[in-house]
Order: sequence, then structure tokens, then C-alpha cells
Amino acid sequence: MKSLPDNVVSYKRTPEFSEATIPEGLLKNHQTKANVWGKIVVLSGHLLYTIQDPFEEITLDINTYGVVEPTVLHQVKPIGSVLFYVEFYQ
Repeated sequence: MKSLPDNVVSYKRTPEFSEATIPEGLLKNHQTKANVWGKIVVLSGHLLYTIQDPFEEITLDINTYGVVEPTVLHQVKPIGSVLFYVEFYQ
């Protein structure tokens, strides 16, 4: 898993999503814009984070967050009950 660069700053955060309220777009391959990083923060439960290139699957939980690299295709999938949000950085 990559790390957020030291020089990026948080500028936006999504609402909290549960397995019942995850927007459909997050369940399919999608990407951030150039120079936009994301941090997927799980507050409870587990979330499967899939990165397409290079392919990697990581189970996220309260101790493991996901890093979204700019323009890299990815998706998430709840593993049972989950609560999470995404924070964006530039």
C-alpha cells in the first residue's frame, strides 16, 4: 500500500457511508482526477479495496486505511456491516 505524500493537504471529506448507503459509483471502477489523492478511513467493520493497476486487494478496517493514488482505477466492496468515509488531498 502506498502512503500519502508529505506535501498534500486535506481539502474535502465525504459523508460517512454504510454498506446500505455506499454510492453505486464507489462499487465500480472509478478514479480521482490528476493530483487528487484519497484516504479511505474505516470507522467500523471491513471494506475490500481493489486497485486495478497494478492489481492489489486489501481488506481495510479501523487499523488499516486505503490510499487512492491520482487517476488509478479502484473500487470498494463492503464485507458485511461497515462504516467509512473518504478524505481527499491535493
